[in-house]
Amino acid sequence: MRIGVIGVQGDVSEHVDAVAHAIREYGHRGEAFAVRRREDLDRVDGLTIPGGESTTISKLLVKLHLFDEIVRRATEEQMPILGTCAGCILLAKDGGIQAKKTESRLLALMDMAVDRNAFGRQKESFEADLDVIGLEKPFHGVFIRAPAIVRTWGDCEPLAAYQGKVVLARQKHLIGAAFHPELSNDFRIHRWFLELF
Repeated sequence: MRIGVIGVQGDVSEHVDAVAHAIREYGHRGEAFAVRRREDLDRVDGLTIPGGESTTISKLLVKLHLFDEIVRRATEEQMPILGTCAGCILLAKDGGIQAKKTESRLLALMDMAVDRNAFGRQKESFEADLDVIGLEKPFHGVFIRAPAIVRTWGDCEPLAAYQGKVVLARQKHLIGAAFHPELSNDFRIHRWFLELF
């Protein structure tokens, strides 16, 4: 399997390392690499969209001719995608008033609405143990200027919440996390992602 990490902005190297570690730890064969061009995207079987600044990532995906192809492959080929923090925002169908203000174009693949800065600004970043449906032990979540999933519908299933706000959801071959699983040294969510192939 070949897992691409959108490499235009955000914590790209941390995601590449986490995916590569999960591939090895769970006995899969494959590689993880950054995706910056259309040729890179054409090589991947699945994709991770990292944290960063959602408006910037969105604009760069459009500029680099990656945006429409990601949507096409996710819808027509059911290509697995893991979106974390900013990536979670981009997967949502509704980005709320902040997405409208910044004219952020969303991939709009998951039946969910997000609040972009639900837990505050950078200085309000925090860590918390999360009870996740399907995991026996809590998952230690790292939240950095984190969004929250404020509403789900259709096939989108909430899997974890913090302070009454959904922070992890799955819809078939798509996973949206408001936190940064790549920073936790716990690769169980990445294992779920790899099992989508």
